[in-house]
Amino acid sequence: MILRNALKSAIAAMLMLGAAGLATQARADAVDDIAKAGAINVGIFSDFPPFSSASADMSIKGYDIDVAQAIADSLKVKLNLVSVTGQNRIPYLTDKRVDILMSVGYSKEREQVIDFAAAYAPYYIAVIGPAELAVKGKDDLADKSIAVNRGTLEDTSLTEAAPSSADIRRFDNYNSVIQAFISGQTQLMVVGNDVGAQVLAKQEALKPEQKFQLLTSPSHIGLNKNEDRLKKAVNDAVAKMLTDGKLDESSKAWLKTPLNPDNLKD
Repeated sequence: MILRNALKSAIAAMLMLGAAGLATQARADAVDDIAKAGAINVGIFSDFPPFSSASADMSIKGYDIDVAQAIADSLKVKLNLVSVTGQNRIPYLTDKRVDILMSVGYSKEREQVIDFAAAYAPYYIAVIGPAELAVKGKDDLADKSIAVNRGTLEDTSLTEAAPSSADIRRFDNYNSVIQAFISGQTQLMVVGNDVGAQVLAKQEALKPEQKFQLLTSPSHIGLNKNEDRLKKAVNDAVAKMLTDGKLDESSKAWLKTPLNPDNLKD
């Protein structure tokens, strides 16, 4: 009897210790871990201009880096950039090898696994052409020659929008699309604003400009589920950048166009 009571007491003590451990675990969250480490680990694509890529001094710079740095500053910790790929970045997040992910497009499938902070970066598919060519909407694509990357979302969006008389010329990669446009083989091209920003920045003689958008799908910052404090900290940092004009400055510097808040709406 004495042995049985002692065994019961030992089991009860173990259960109490386990419950205490679980309670401590529940109280701890990503913000606590980040503060303790003195750094926030941010997953980025290291070769994704103009959002993130190596600069002349080999440091990673871009729109995403500006935002990531603002988040780190708001948390008063060091920014630690972690290179990820499209295949490993969600596992990196769920395994807590990174605290947040930049440039994550929202989808219902992803929402089953991770959470999303507010949209911070515009991603859209745009029609680009020389300033002298008058194109304001879909109807103006009639009888125009347009370069697009074959089989992409750009191709699908353009095919759905363009009048039947549009001359859609499909190429096998973005370099060919860009070359066709800047060499005058086509009057227009349809690309994402990430690709378009590079053309807008470099082709001063052609003076290309964005004519209008075919599709908008802004980028979010991804984080693990049930990290409400971290989500609020991220949202607050982005909101501050919107209010004080820093996000607009980054858009002008990297995307070569002022930030349109409407492009941050899903």
